[in-house]
Amino acid sequence: MMKFDDSILPASVIALGAVVSACALAWFGQPSLAATSSDAKAPSVLTVDAVTPRYATWPDFAQGSGPLAAWQEIVVSPETGGLRVAELLVDVGEHVRRGDLLARLDDKSLQADLRKQVAAVAQARASLEQATSNLERAHMVDGSGALSAQKLEEYRINEMTSRAGLDSAQADLEIVQLKLRQTRIVAIDDGVVSSKSAVLGSVVSAGAEMFRLVRQGRVEWHPEMDVRQITGIKVGQVAHVTLPNGQSIDGRVRMIGPTLSTGTGRATIYVTLPSGTTAQPGMFASGTIEFAPRPATVLPQTAVTLRDGRAYVYVISADNTVSSRLVSAGRRERNQVEVDGLPSGIRVVADGGAFLSDGAHVTVAPTPATLRVESSSTKGGLR
Repeated sequence: MMKFDDSILPASVIALGAVVSACALAWFGQPSLAATSSDAKAPSVLTVDAVTPRYATWPDFAQGSGPLAAWQEIVVSPETGGLRVAELLVDVGEHVRRGDLLARLDDKSLQADLRKQVAAVAQARASLEQATSNLERAHMVDGSGALSAQKLEEYRINEMTSRAGLDSAQADLEIVQLKLRQTRIVAIDDGVVSSKSAVLGSVVSAGAEMFRLVRQGRVEWHPEMDVRQITGIKVGQVAHVTLPNGQSIDGRVRMIGPTLSTGTGRATIYVTLPSGTTAQPGMFASGTIEFAPRPATVLPQTAVTLRDGRAYVYVISADNTVSSRLVSAGRRERNQVEVDGLPSGIRVVADGGAFLSDGAHVTVAPTPATLRVESSSTKGGLR
């Protein structure tokens, strides 16, 4: 084996080896810089915007849904029976005015009864005139003794009987005339024909429904609401109703149901809708009833995360770690939502809460004001 004599190596080579050994010892003897940085600060999982709750005055409201129904319905039926329907003049959907002729019943038999009763009245009137004349002549000869008291009393009774007969005949005549008028089926108020059950040529019975009208064409919304909701509802409050076709119309509360349903514990609210809309009885609509405005603590809707049917927000601490906090979500307006349970000045993650968990570290994006301050400082340093 060959051996090298250190004495023959140059001094520069020996010095270089000493330097390399010292550097290696220094490198492996010190802890990792990356490990030190990781221990000092956890990595950020997301860059987020921070918002703070703001205060606003919002109108309060109660939401509900329910059917549309006629304000009042008019059932049109004949007052006399046993007559045939001779003519039908209106159909479903037509607007009618008070007194308009809707249908006509055959009146031939009643016309004959009318002529008969007119003759009966004339006959009764003639009988009365004869009895009155006989009584007057009896009074003229009463003092002469030509008539007995019994005969005079007989004339007086005949006159009274004839007068009563005339009154009866006139009453029968008025009944026939009334039945004749009742063969004209007319509208008792303005409205819209909602149904027609009369059939041309059929014999009607007294009181049988022939037509049904929506009185004055007025339609109402009848939502059902619970006790908590109806406590703030007053007559005259505005209601915003959305029809099935998407049309939105405004109505006003006309009446609050005086009783609660024993099955649902809810009361019916009667909301009058304006005429001239596409609202029709039988539709089902949803809407809101406005209350008096009241203060609200507001956040963007994106700041509220729904999980397991509950609403949460992520609060940002001083060291930029986040923690979830349960809140109660209330009224909504545009892209804002009312929340309860947050103190003023607290920082909340504005968006992306679904990607976060408790204890996660985030990077808070600078606000426009912060960017302006940093930009100004940078310019000052360059000077």
